[in-house]
Amino acid sequence: MATLPDSTLPSVNYQPLIRQVFSEMGKVVVGQQQLLNRLLIGLFTGGHILLEGVPGLAKTLTISTLAKVLHLHFQRVQFTPDLLPSDLVGTMIYNQNQSIFEVKKGPIFANLVLADEINRSPAKVQSALLEAMQEKQVTIGETTYPLDLPFLVLATQNPVEQEGTYPLPEAQVDRFMLKVHVDYLKKADELEVMRRMANLSFQDDVQAILTKEDIFGIRQQINQVQISETLEKYLIELVFATRRPADYELPEFAQAVQFGASPRASIALHRASKAVAYLDGRDYVLPEDIKEVASDVLNHRILLTYEAEADGVRTQDLIESILRKVPIS
Repeated sequence: MATLPDSTLPSVNYQPLIRQVFSEMGKVVVGQQQLLNRLLIGLFTGGHILLEGVPGLAKTLTISTLAKVLHLHFQRVQFTPDLLPSDLVGTMIYNQNQSIFEVKKGPIFANLVLADEINRSPAKVQSALLEAMQEKQVTIGETTYPLDLPFLVLATQNPVEQEGTYPLPEAQVDRFMLKVHVDYLKKADELEVMRRMANLSFQDDVQAILTKEDIFGIRQQINQVQISETLEKYLIELVFATRRPADYELPEFAQAVQFGASPRASIALHRASKAVAYLDGRDYVLPEDIKEVASDVLNHRILLTYEAEADGVRTQDLIESILRKVPIS
């Protein structure tokens, strides 16, 4: 890494520790390197992540194990149709002995919060999560409480079961930095998982590698990663192409897009590409870094028309076409 210009910024080389994180995670989680990479990108840049995948792909296990490796406070909330906002953020409880109301903080007061099957809860609960995600604070009664940093919401949703679910509002989906599709494991990886879990004496103990201070130090170093003006303009062109595909020689998608990516996409793509470069051991961004995370940043921010969905058009098809068409000038 290049020397940081400000002497107050950390000059520690965190790359060996990050490699240790991947190694320690490998003791428990098999074959989910991309998922772990995206989780670290979100954590190191302060961006929330939406995970989509069928059950049994170790999403919860990966997140809980990562919390242990990073020595962070972890809370899991199972979202259900009868969940109340107070179940998430906390509430005021009357103390009969002292005749006063006391605050009982909810599970949102953690560093890593797993919102499991977030689309199973009604809009009231989802909106209660909104303030915490955006403002990093929670209001209970008339008092506002700041959340402990780093704070990261990792939400999962099942793409198969749609009965009894409440689709996330577009405004809330946009607040997730990345939407990561978790796919099935390869045969060799699933074989290893089967062997591990069939062993009744298997232990999932891991060691803590990073601390909160290390995470903030890594954030400062990612902030120093250089991205050229040419790539910044390229990044903007990618986002604008999702809004007006016809202007970028993609007439086949002109009538397919109802709403393109918001300005939050530009910010998220900028941060994520710098994090990709940093995790790769570089202090500068390459076009490949932007392309690597473009799909995860953009896929949930593009809203297609009903006609396009009926014709089988996918947002992934649009993103791939944009990456092929938009030049780096």
